Amino acid sequence: MTDPRPLIDFITSQRWFGSKTRDVANAQIVDCATLQDGLELQLVEIRFDTGTHETYQLVTSGDDLDALDDAKQVRELLHLMRSNAKVPCADGVVQFAAAEGFPGSGHELRSARVMQAEQSNTSIVFDNELILKVFRRVEAGVNPELELLRFLTARNFENIAQLSGWYEYAGRQMDATLGILQRFVADGEDGWERALATMDDGAERFLDSLRRLGAVTGRMHAALGSDATDPAFCPEETSAESLGLLTATVDEEIESIFLDLPDGNPDLDPIRGRGEEVRERLRLLTNLGGAGRVIRHHGDFHLGQTLWAGDDWVILDFEGEPARSLPERRRKRSPLRDVAGMLRSFAYAASASSLLRGTEPPDAWEARARAEFLDGYRETVDPHLVPTGASMDKLLTVFELEKAVYELRYELNHRPDWVKIPVAGMVRMLEDEVPV
Repeated sequence: MTDPRPLIDFITSQRWFGSKTRDVANAQIVDCATLQDGLELQLVEIRFDTGTHETYQLVTSGDDLDALDDAKQVRELLHLMRSNAKVPCADGVVQFAAAEGFPGSGHELRSARVMQAEQSNTSIVFDNELILKVFRRVEAGVNPELELLRFLTARNFENIAQLSGWYEYAGRQMDATLGILQRFVADGEDGWERALATMDDGAERFLDSLRRLGAVTGRMHAALGSDATDPAFCPEETSAESLGLLTATVDEEIESIFLDLPDGNPDLDPIRGRGEEVRERLRLLTNLGGAGRVIRHHGDFHLGQTLWAGDDWVILDFEGEPARSLPERRRKRSPLRDVAGMLRSFAYAASASSLLRGTEPPDAWEARARAEFLDGYRETVDPHLVPTGASMDKLLTVFELEKAVYELRYELNHRPDWVKIPVAGMVRMLEDEVPV
């Protein structure tokens, strides 16, 4: 039997390995495909001592367990996409596919560089023209990023990095998306970095652009809810049961987190002992006159998922929240969940400017950012998808509260100095009038 230790040691040491706190019991290659002489695509099952497992993708060359930083080797993935190749495995097949209008077909793409900022996947940029995202953890089913990019690209939605190709596995183990190829936005400025960089100089320019970001978001949701004939994308009415489940889940999280608030952090004082007050505010908000519809949505929407390129916004990373399972990430939800995520991102940017750069945001920066974004959103979203008036404000506050509770738990565990950000969001919700 082959010693699994080299595989275990390699995979568990990578930044994209998602279960670093769990004990690994075994590792084995469950299927592989020979892409060319010496180059293999491997699906590796990592089994934990609890009996559960995760599957990871490796592209190897001889003794090198990661050939993705070799420009010559990684270009082979593009060649296979260009030719729509089908590569057999022992128990399945790897299918490569080029999207219509596949770019770069008239010339050889020579340079390839791995983006170092990537955490859960590996992304390679080719000649500043294309970017290949290799999904490291592989889950059964279509990855939502492929689904949404394919859907939006087919409908000529311009504010994305258009889909250029993909590759996927079909076999006895599972059917799964392995990677996607997109246009690379070479001149794009990260939305989060742009917000921080303009806090002391250029804030008006940034704030003025947020109405456009809101409009782009509304157009994205309108496009995602535009096809009544596609079961995976057709809008559905929001049920009373789903709303009840949402509020019950948030209520349970509030109760749990307020029971365990640690002593000694003065930033928690504004909400200490106010758990029942927060829960009561949630109950007042659940009396909705209408909740709109549920659709496929971005799922992890914040400033870091946007680029400012030229004079417009580009939306990136449609995978959804990495901690959620793939079926959860594919579930239809209210588009206001994306809106709430962006509003919370403004709150984080305002506070992070001081925490990270020592720069205080201009007066009322967050309030202005929220207003500009929401004005643009309301102008372009399909009114059938979201409730109107007070009902929209109530539902949006529920989603903001859900996000703030998640943030509070995360910051308590990872960045105690940042708990003031979700705390401020909860305090604002307690002080705001509940819309009638």
